[in-house]
Amino acid sequence: MKVGILMSLLLILLVQATPAADLVPISREQRQALGVTLAPLQKADAVWGPYFPGRIAVPNDQIRVVSATLPGLLTAMKVAEGEPVARGQVLAILQSPQLLELQRNLLQALTRLDVARAELERARRLHREGIIAERRYLEARSTHTIAQTEVEQWRQSLLLAGFSAAELERLVRERRLSGTIEIDSPLDGVVLEQLATPGQRLDALAPIYRIGRLDRLWVEVHVPLDELHGVAQGTLIELREPRLSGRVITIGRMVHGADQGILVRAVVEEGVDRLFPGQFVESRLRQQEEGEGLYRLPRSALVREGDRSVVFVVRDEGFEAVAVEPRAEDGEYLIISGDLQPDDQVAVSGTAAIKAAWLEARS
Repeated sequence: MKVGILMSLLLILLVQATPAADLVPISREQRQALGVTLAPLQKADAVWGPYFPGRIAVPNDQIRVVSATLPGLLTAMKVAEGEPVARGQVLAILQSPQLLELQRNLLQALTRLDVARAELERARRLHREGIIAERRYLEARSTHTIAQTEVEQWRQSLLLAGFSAAELERLVRERRLSGTIEIDSPLDGVVLEQLATPGQRLDALAPIYRIGRLDRLWVEVHVPLDELHGVAQGTLIELREPRLSGRVITIGRMVHGADQGILVRAVVEEGVDRLFPGQFVESRLRQQEEGEGLYRLPRSALVREGDRSVVFVVRDEGFEAVAVEPRAEDGEYLIISGDLQPDDQVAVSGTAAIKAAWLEARS
């Protein structure tokens, strides 16, 4: 009760002593009695937008789908989802009768090439000696060329089927057929998804694994149209948890029907070991770079009077009401602009009593 009476008396004294509408004279003793505390201005490094939900994704150029190269039986899978893999590492083993046919075709083509090569050498010698006509020599050369092309065709077919150059060389040297294909990893990365199971019969090009390289990741956010101002390629994006940052690389041109947002895609290159593909995160975009008159203040420092926002800046004579414009929210803080100086201090508590005296003086 005594505290309430004291507050009322102080307000009466303040109103009676107020010489100007925007200046409220308060002594140090009165400030202490009213519970007024001060905080220095903090220069804001940027204006940030609100947080929006986003999703972590693997860039398209870092994803590979490992597929069955031929129809066959998947007899073994060497890795599972979440495991790291190295380029060239064996991921799965496939048995395919069609592989035997490809090898047989190559060996037959090599035999025909040997015959065509011998015929060409004989025709060249006989033509040089004038025993056969040039037409016979050209026919032999054409047959040799066709045989070479056929051999190359079956070589490439085996390479596409998953044969390595070393396996091809061994096949040609030993003439021993194999019905087993070892399917290798095309890159260093992590198994993102297992798409088949051991014992399954697969068609050609049926997917087995999805593998991704995770040295950089995307953050994909749907941002409302009215929050896109100031956002461009290269704009900084900040994740709330974990506290990481990246740069915008894509701003979509289509409004999504579900949330009426625009897709904004950013790339994160540092600290990606703390992120996981498919993870949902909260992120915000930097909407304006550092500029004159941008300050960061606790929300309690802002006082609203109608459509006007003010802060109370401490002066020798008391407090001055300075009009400010809120620019963005930053957790428990606001980013504001106004006619302020970097060394100003503002009231962050007891503002209700100062506002009451200020309004009374203006009435």
